[in-house]
Amino acid sequence: MDPGQGKPRNKNSEPPAVARRPLSGVVVLDITRVVAGPYCSMILADLGATVIKIENPKEPDYARDFPPFIGGDADAEGRTDTDARFSAYFAQYNRHKLGLTLDLSSEDGKQVLRELVARSDVLVENFRAGVMDKLGVGERDLRTVNPRLVYTAISGFGQTGPYRRRPAYDNSAQATGGLWAQNGYADRPPVRVGTIIGDLAATMYAVIGTLAALRHAEATGEGQLVDVSQQDSVLTLTENAVVSYTVEKKVASPLGNAHPFVRPYELYPCRDGFVFFGGYTDKFWRLTCEMFGEPGLASDPEIDTMSKRFDAETYEKRVHPLLQRWFADRTKAELEDLAADQVPLSAIKSVDEIVADPHIAARDMIVDVEYPSLGELRMLGTPIKLDRTPADPRGIAPGVGEHTDMLLRSFGGMSDERITALRDAGVI
Repeated sequence: MDPGQGKPRNKNSEPPAVARRPLSGVVVLDITRVVAGPYCSMILADLGATVIKIENPKEPDYARDFPPFIGGDADAEGRTDTDARFSAYFAQYNRHKLGLTLDLSSEDGKQVLRELVARSDVLVENFRAGVMDKLGVGERDLRTVNPRLVYTAISGFGQTGPYRRRPAYDNSAQATGGLWAQNGYADRPPVRVGTIIGDLAATMYAVIGTLAALRHAEATGEGQLVDVSQQDSVLTLTENAVVSYTVEKKVASPLGNAHPFVRPYELYPCRDGFVFFGGYTDKFWRLTCEMFGEPGLASDPEIDTMSKRFDAETYEKRVHPLLQRWFADRTKAELEDLAADQVPLSAIKSVDEIVADPHIAARDMIVDVEYPSLGELRMLGTPIKLDRTPADPRGIAPGVGEHTDMLLRSFGGMSDERITALRDAGVI
């Protein structure tokens, strides 16, 4: 057991009973680290798949050491006993999974993986292209074991192309996918998007691709490779940048909080912070003028149509000053109470406000989970709402190898003697 992981609850424990959900019966092998891969398989787990998280016994997922942590009593300098704490970061992306340790650098480890693959529907990995092939357990190798296997590979630059073997992080995708260059302010250097958007975008596309391939496999018995690149995923988030260049030779550049052509559609200051306002259509503009007590402005010949308000000079001269004047003396709450039910106006909220938001609560987007002996963790729920077979966002992440013995015995069909030999050899 590596430091910082929390003690396994019971290596021989049976997994909790799972209610019937959309992916019940689907078995997923998760050989991933950090976010893009773990989040992909976690979404499948939320939807009912049995997900087996496979980690190297000597080098488990290093997100287990990412802060913040639950459990552990802090000393006077704020340090905690690393053996008694568990990463909340790791927990948020690995709930519902069963933990198994396996050293894929060993021949015995590769053989165990092949035996598990023969009984599984999906394998998800997020190594650099070629790593699994070099180990001898790549997509083509495993296809001989299970022709119906859906093999989902998430990587920085994909499985093909001249960059395929380059190492990558989220920032690599933001840099090479075009998003970084167009984010920020015109008079300053570009700014990365303030979250791991490359990982998260790849996650979503990987889930979509996996489900599409799974449907095909179930219908035909034929599995396939799902190849998702972080760079590709980020590129699809750049909205009109590609067509603006290919049609008009315009290169997207930082615009701050403004939209390339839609106006009004940006951040505006108010008494206690900022709001987003996007009432650019003629209908929304008319309603806004009425709500703020100046209905006649809706028919002002300089700003009475959407196309006129889109004009940058007209917007800066006439529209922007109006909105600043209307919003400046009101709070975020007052503005939402006045206008948010009728026009696109939203308070720009910090995470503490979001966690306390009654609508977020009503949507079950912050869920509470109790970790035995560690305490309660509040984390993200699921945005996928199904009324017949709902996903379940309430689950705990496994300790390193927590279910190894149980899985190899009940799912892998192995004897206790073989399991003991594998452990003695350091394979599990």
